[in-house]
Amino acid sequence: MRRIVALFAAMLLGTAVFAVPDCKEQSWKASWVTKEHQSGVPNTWVGFRKSVNIESVPQSVTARICADTRYWLWINGELVVREGGLKRGPAPGDSYYDKVEIAPYLHEGENLVAVMVWYMGQTGFSHLSSGIPALLFDAQGAGVEILSDETWQCDVFRDFSEASTVKPNYRLPESSVRFDARNYRSSWNTDPSGFLGKILKLGFAPGQAPFGRLVERPIPQWKDYGLQDYLETRQSGDTLICKLPYNCHVAPYLKVEAPAGRVIGLQTDHPDVAGVPCVTGEYVTKDGVQEYEHWCWMNGEYVNYILPADVKVLDVKYRETSYDTEFTGSFHCDDELLNEYWKKAQRTLMVCMRDTYYDCPDRERAQWWGDEVNELGEAFYALSPSSHRLALKGIYELIAWQQADGALFSPVPASNWAKELPQQMLASVGWYGFREYAFSADDYSFVSDVYDGMHRYLHETWKLDADGLPIYRTGGWDWPDAGAHQDKYAQLPCLYYQALMAEKEFAEYLGKTDDAAEDAALMERVADSFNRIYWNGSCYITPGHDDVPDDRVQALAVITGVASADKYPAILKVYETEYHATTYMFKYVLESLFMMGHPELALERMHKMYPTIMKDDCTTLYEHWDFDGTCNHAWTGSGIIIAGRFFAGIAPLEPGFKSFCVMPQMGTLKEIDTTVDTVSGLITVSIRKKGRRTQITVTVPEGTTAVVPAPRGATQTLSAGTHTVVY
Repeated sequence: MRRIVALFAAMLLGTAVFAVPDCKEQSWKASWVTKEHQSGVPNTWVGFRKSVNIESVPQSVTARICADTRYWLWINGELVVREGGLKRGPAPGDSYYDKVEIAPYLHEGENLVAVMVWYMGQTGFSHLSSGIPALLFDAQGAGVEILSDETWQCDVFRDFSEASTVKPNYRLPESSVRFDARNYRSSWNTDPSGFLGKILKLGFAPGQAPFGRLVERPIPQWKDYGLQDYLETRQSGDTLICKLPYNCHVAPYLKVEAPAGRVIGLQTDHPDVAGVPCVTGEYVTKDGVQEYEHWCWMNGEYVNYILPADVKVLDVKYRETSYDTEFTGSFHCDDELLNEYWKKAQRTLMVCMRDTYYDCPDRERAQWWGDEVNELGEAFYALSPSSHRLALKGIYELIAWQQADGALFSPVPASNWAKELPQQMLASVGWYGFREYAFSADDYSFVSDVYDGMHRYLHETWKLDADGLPIYRTGGWDWPDAGAHQDKYAQLPCLYYQALMAEKEFAEYLGKTDDAAEDAALMERVADSFNRIYWNGSCYITPGHDDVPDDRVQALAVITGVASADKYPAILKVYETEYHATTYMFKYVLESLFMMGHPELALERMHKMYPTIMKDDCTTLYEHWDFDGTCNHAWTGSGIIIAGRFFAGIAPLEPGFKSFCVMPQMGTLKEIDTTVDTVSGLITVSIRKKGRRTQITVTVPEGTTAVVPAPRGATQTLSAGTHTVVY
């Protein structure tokens, strides 16, 4: 056990060095266009259209499409992109664009290109509006150019408006959309004969305000699961209640027979969170039999159709869309509570991914970086490697939004929020944030781009006292964590220390030897001063702190290596009575127990706390203990990391798991079967423990090696293939 704990400590506190790829800018020929005399009212929908004659279709025609805010693309009547575009804000004032291969949709002769743009036009925690519902369309191929200019047609579609329900809360830039089918020109994107209206060619070249620098979409287009049947439906009064297989992003579909002008309400079982309004929708019928699929996604366990009495339902379905990644990670053991928790944690992670990592998909849809630190770590054990790109997007955004005084804040992108949460920012740029992504994904490509911002934040924004400890800063919001009995002053030095750990590795990678030496010296000073000032002989606590010890502080001291092993017995004594870590910081307490060699106590703690965030009728996890907050908050899913990295013992020893260990700390568990999908290949592990005998069967991907236990406390290294070891 001692050797396993020591190997984990080395893995968690080790360093690495790797290479950075280049990026190239692209030129543009198109012009920004919008509807003449449009007013930029929020929730405006504008249709753009262009007929193009093509003599010969080349093998490739790549369209670059940028819109404020979302768009739907049809070519010759075929839907090519559903809900394209990302909310604005790779940096303040800048925009993302999509690249779409459209050659397969073109043919010789006349072609009709049609784009519907949804201009959100509101402030929020995840979007910075340009103020103009505009489109930039630039498609180029051999002998083919389709460029947005004054020859296009466009019009505002007033069939879209605000739903009569309560407006979504101020955190969301989305509106609750009402669609009126009575006068909708349904053939506008298939029949070029009907004139739409005049277009205004804007005098903003690509790269200029208000749309700013154009950045290629760094994440995949959404995964589309197609129209599907609900698991079951039932009528309750005027509401048709339809059960989904799990909490997910859905667009409701209906087929009804109705008179014109009837209003059908569309919402999930999450129309609000504790009275805070979320996104809903409405459909206004035309006369007769009709079909409608809602344009905007919402999430929940159920979809509710609120029906007027004279509307006859012929069919209902739903379309699920999600971030394009797969559930290739898995975990199963002989503890059913842990199995159920892991399954719900994986589902919660998926529902909290889209433009960014979300804190929740209903109340906010915002990239709070305290949440993202947990989520990006979970993805390495739960999802396929395509998930990694969402974390990288967030890393670039966090640094790009750095304030003039060097402070970092989240959520970003944002237009009505700019408050720094200092301790969460330290975790974000540190060992469990930026460094966890770089090492586990084997992607150091971003380091040279973000290093100066990190260094400025850690060495200029943060000031040190005479003991070399960071001076407490309240930032924009003095909220190091939720919950009671916080010793926030004692948490700070450890969080600062782990941020220096990450910067030191990045400095070494970039060849900044002076910075690395400065960080090493500062880390030593922080550790010495912290132990001298905050250790009272029985726990870490702020001098004069008139409260019980904080388990979070003890955990941070252990996992950073600041606490020496001789302090472990006293820290374990604190853990017997103190349970103050929230769902956000609970993983640090669990991790510290493994580092101290007590997996059985970690499992015991999980059994005590996890039932308070897991309801039988909910496929996702609650935000806080005792079913408080949102019911789909992925920072509570960090037990995914604990299960894979510690119970199963699968952890990278080199970037991207090119070398990894399988050093299980099973506690009272007897059986574990798990898979981890890495950039180096799929790792599968099966562990069986009987008495003092443990058997591990591991599949080592081609080109990698695994370090596993051997008899009498030794270790052995395995090459590619499937191996069974007994110790």
